[in-house]
Amino acid sequence: RIGATTSCHDWRGFSRSPLFLEQVLNADQSCQQAVTANLVAQVMRGKKPCSANNGSYCAARKRLPTSFLGRLGRELGNRILNRQPEAWRWRGRHVKLVDGTTVSMSDTVANQKAFPQNRKQQPGLGFPLAMLVGVISLSCGAILDWAIGPCEGKQTGETALLRNLAAHFQRADLLIADRCYSGYFMVAQMAMLGVDVLVRQNARRRTDFSGAQRLGKGDHIVTWRRPARPDWMSPETYQTVPATLTMREIECGTLTLATTLLDPGSAHARELLALYHGRWNIELDLRSIKDVMQMGVLRCKSPEMVRKEIAVHFIAYNLVCALMTQAAQLNDIMPRALRFKLTLQTLRVYQPGNSPRSDQQAANEAVLILQAIARAPLPKRPGRTEPRVKKRRPKPTKLMTQPRSVLRAQCLKQNQFTQPSA
Repeated sequence: RIGATTSCHDWRGFSRSPLFLEQVLNADQSCQQAVTANLVAQVMRGKKPCSANNGSYCAARKRLPTSFLGRLGRELGNRILNRQPEAWRWRGRHVKLVDGTTVSMSDTVANQKAFPQNRKQQPGLGFPLAMLVGVISLSCGAILDWAIGPCEGKQTGETALLRNLAAHFQRADLLIADRCYSGYFMVAQMAMLGVDVLVRQNARRRTDFSGAQRLGKGDHIVTWRRPARPDWMSPETYQTVPATLTMREIECGTLTLATTLLDPGSAHARELLALYHGRWNIELDLRSIKDVMQMGVLRCKSPEMVRKEIAVHFIAYNLVCALMTQAAQLNDIMPRALRFKLTLQTLRVYQPGNSPRSDQQAANEAVLILQAIARAPLPKRPGRTEPRVKKRRPKPTKLMTQPRSVLRAQCLKQNQFTQPSA
């Protein structure tokens, strides 16, 4: 039933989704809340209530195959992408955004071993951190693929994780990313796959518009030369990398862009700048997943369950994107014009009636809800700039500067002197 929501007629599948999925969709993402909600739902349907103990539910989650959940999330995202109208593509191409982020999790021995905390933090004071790199569609916002790794150690950065996702990209795709992904070997790998790249120029790379093949003001064709072989690359792989890359560099105000789209007739500099500005959408998408869907701090206590929890979050996120895509198609607008949080809120409160209904009645109900989602689009705010600061102050709680075991021993010692003797 998870993937059955690709049409309005199957919209009711959301209400019968597995408990794990309902758990991450709920505002209260505790296991007890999921079990309690299921107990109430059974009573409302006139069935015998299940046990309120969440032990069986937690054991059942452990039996879910991690590979199955990952495959399900990726297939759902790509189904949304492939079913979108042709008009939503850029010149008939799929535009895919790439970026990385981090998530923290429960401070357990197993999690610390798989996802070590920041090396600058003392033992017992930090939390395990995982690095995530996601591939998200610019047009519909669906997450198409992702990779997970630790934040510490060799080959654990964003570009290393993206190399593991290279097989996802198809010929004629367009990848847009920030300057973190503008290295020679990353661009060369995509070029060998037939994937065009639009990235911000790396600050270490010198850009001189006085020479080379000029296409216009602040727009020229240059040749990038292959750098020395890095330690992580084998000599055999290094020989397969092209010795040079023909690149186009564009200066747009304070931005310098680099791209493999060389023809100014088919891709004007102003058009590429507007396209690159769309990269910010992946920042908003990751914020929606981490803050609105509360994936920024994971609950599971083992690395295997952490990977499952991330996969289920992405499945839930793609289901919300599926609703937004349906609402956009129904009302002839773009999915990016709709509110993610409003769609999620609608999904959370939607409860089908207990009385039997025909398929036509259910379809009509779904259409009305999709129209309601589309009636509150995002306001147009071109050039909006807001400082990244908070006005409301947090409570003046002291930060933990010693391990919890040490602080607990101090509290016990203090209580021995403050409590009256019997």
